[in-house]
Amino acid sequence: MFYTGDSHPESVMGSALGPDWSMHVNLKGKTVERRNIHVEYECEVKAVYKREELLKMKKETLPDQTEDSWPVYTELTNGKIHGCDFIISATGVVPNTTVLQKNKFDFADDGGVKVNDQMKTNLENIFAAGDVCTASWSLSKHWFQMRLWTQARQMGAYAAKCMVCDMRGETAILDVCFDLFTHVTKFFGYKVVLLGLYNGQKLGTDYEIIVRSSERTEYVKVVMQDGRMQGAVLVGETDLEETFENLIHNGLDLSVYGEDILNPDIDIEDYFD
Repeated sequence: MFYTGDSHPESVMGSALGPDWSMHVNLKGKTVERRNIHVEYECEVKAVYKREELLKMKKETLPDQTEDSWPVYTELTNGKIHGCDFIISATGVVPNTTVLQKNKFDFADDGGVKVNDQMKTNLENIFAAGDVCTASWSLSKHWFQMRLWTQARQMGAYAAKCMVCDMRGETAILDVCFDLFTHVTKFFGYKVVLLGLYNGQKLGTDYEIIVRSSERTEYVKVVMQDGRMQGAVLVGETDLEETFENLIHNGLDLSVYGEDILNPDIDIEDYFD
């Protein structure tokens, strides 16, 4: 399937809980029966209630929920009230730089401390890495900062290298992790891989999207511009991440393949690996 962009993508920040946040949390629901995922569109959380508060207010919940069946309830701006086991607030990351405002740091528009490609701030001998900083060097075409746990860890390791080089009077070579945006995680048991400009970031509206989807098995989306792959989303065990990473890096013209670039009957790895 082909799609073309018709509006500029919004700029959103990614969450940075880290990989171990749920290690000591019981994520088992109240029932063992299978439930479908229900998505509420175009609304926000208006209020959160404890069970006792909801009973006193006598607000009406959805028909399939009883007033004493959940420990917490959330009211949405569309008027609906949902009972919940627990609520996760994934609103993104804002640089925590309020404690630094009295210093003479250069701050970016998003509130982060500006750092150059040596992770240096504008103040002598002060380095910054992770969510608190904003990458202010000339970025690679296929990399952008999203303030993810992965990026924070990579920046921290690179900042340590930069500090050692600075002490030796050397200049660190920009780490390869800043060449291409990559992120691997899991949602609902499915492996999820994000590569490059996977949502058309930096591309405006001049790009095309090719999608392949197999229900409950896999979802593959590639972002193309001028016949060249710019990014990809891989859900499930697709085994395409290495091939697509190479295609994005190499910038090969794939125009001749069209939608067949995702044809499941063609082993694309044999062509490009």
